[in-house]
Amino acid sequence: MNTDSNTPIDFLPQLTGCFAQPAAENPTVAMVEAAYQHHGLHFRYVTCEVSPENLNAAVNGAKAMGWSGFNCSLPHKVAIIKYLDELGESAKLIGAVNTIVKRGNRWIGENTDGKGFLQALKEIIDPDAKHITLFGAGGAARAIAVELALAGAESITIVNRSKQRADEVVRLLNENTSAKAFYKPWDEKYAVAPSTDIIINATSIGLFPNIDEQLNIDFNSIKPNMVVADCIPNPPQTHLLKTAANKGCKTIDGLGMLVNQGVIGIKFWTDTDVDAAVMHSALKKVLHIKE
Repeated sequence: MNTDSNTPIDFLPQLTGCFAQPAAENPTVAMVEAAYQHHGLHFRYVTCEVSPENLNAAVNGAKAMGWSGFNCSLPHKVAIIKYLDELGESAKLIGAVNTIVKRGNRWIGENTDGKGFLQALKEIIDPDAKHITLFGAGGAARAIAVELALAGAESITIVNRSKQRADEVVRLLNENTSAKAFYKPWDEKYAVAPSTDIIINATSIGLFPNIDEQLNIDFNSIKPNMVVADCIPNPPQTHLLKTAANKGCKTIDGLGMLVNQGVIGIKFWTDTDVDAAVMHSALKKVLHIKE
């Protein structure tokens, strides 16, 4: 380090962060700041509680303060679009955004949810030619569904309480990919079809602090040959994953997805390829997960 007293010291880091509600349970700040520190990047990451009615003001605030970009999580992944100048290719197809990047004077919406999830999934199973049951039809679910379809999934069944939102995802997949997409209502205990290869929870059910919440499904319909994934990073071991593991299923927690999308997001903001292992280790530490 240059200790020359004449060398100016820069006390103004580049700002990034996350807008969400709720925000307190989101551990992204721990892994991103660990990466910034490890790689000597003069950046900071700030987690912000932002209500839907204050989203526009928050975006304008980030612009006014010269932020380099930010993440947006529930419930803003679709609503954020109208406040941006442009969408990246995948975000445009998905119709949802989780990462915003400043390029010149323009604010561009990108989506790393699906790519982060797909990378984590492929470490366990290749979705090519597989039958998938996906719970949820929000921003994360849309992103995951699109990436799974583009990766060659044979069929994707969208299980959701709102038919209108689910139909939008089904139509998106059927019109733009080779996957066969279907909607199934979720107004009672749902039995997973025995032909299912992969089960995915893309809802917020079970997210901290509501860790005892359970998906309204028939857990007896989950079979040992199925791979079960949960997008929730906190807690990593949700009721769904614990139940599936007890049945002999291979499981995937939300940490891998979170780390992978964080790596992509930091690349957007800093043009640096960061060490995913550093980020994963930081998450395990703050979430008290034994190595």
